[in-house]
Amino acid sequence: MRTRLQAQFGGEKPQQWGENVPGVLTHLATPGKVIALTFDACGPTKSDSGYDAALIDYLRQEKIPATLFLTGRWLDANPQIAAELAHDPLFEIENHGTAHRPCSVNGRSSYGIAGTHNVGEIVDEVEVNARRLTTLTGRKPQFYRSGTACYDEVAVQVVTELGYRVAGFSVNGDAGATFTAAQVERALLTAPAGAIVICHMNHPGGQTVRGLARAVPELRQRGYEFIHIADHSLL
Repeated sequence: MRTRLQAQFGGEKPQQWGENVPGVLTHLATPGKVIALTFDACGPTKSDSGYDAALIDYLRQEKIPATLFLTGRWLDANPQIAAELAHDPLFEIENHGTAHRPCSVNGRSSYGIAGTHNVGEIVDEVEVNARRLTTLTGRKPQFYRSGTACYDEVAVQVVTELGYRVAGFSVNGDAGATFTAAQVERALLTAPAGAIVICHMNHPGGQTVRGLARAVPELRQRGYEFIHIADHSLL
């Protein structure tokens, strides 16, 4: 597979870069009042490999299904927690990359993090962690979200050829867990039907859970349902 992909895409020169290049799926195709809550566990460094237990406890308390995107580095730092999450049917576990790198064929960086430099590095970034998650959960991941959620369009094609759907987002729910509770609440309450919301679960000192707890009752009163992304078609 690596050799074929290198031959197929190795000479391609990307023209686009960002969160919404062609092939990145950002919305639920399901009609009606549905929202997908997704939480990244990044862990590019030891200081960024925390676990927001209060957030996960709240999701469990309220029985809110969520999709968790885990990196290999976060798995290294939190093996027991990862195993517990993997066996909880409330959570769908998906791939956030081996080392939380932006997805690029030429090393382009995002937020100061260097991206993959070529097709072979993309394959490793995706597949090494996919194998770990398959062992952890008993199922192969269906989705991949790169570190920083940034891509070039050639890299997205490589990931698609590997057999994964590239999961973007339509609502930034916590800006890397830097939002205040009020900002998180506002982001969620203004999310349209079919939104894929990105938040983070690796910053226990953040206010994501406080904002979520403010918004969820109102969203439910409005008739919204929370769903896993793997159960639905994406656009």
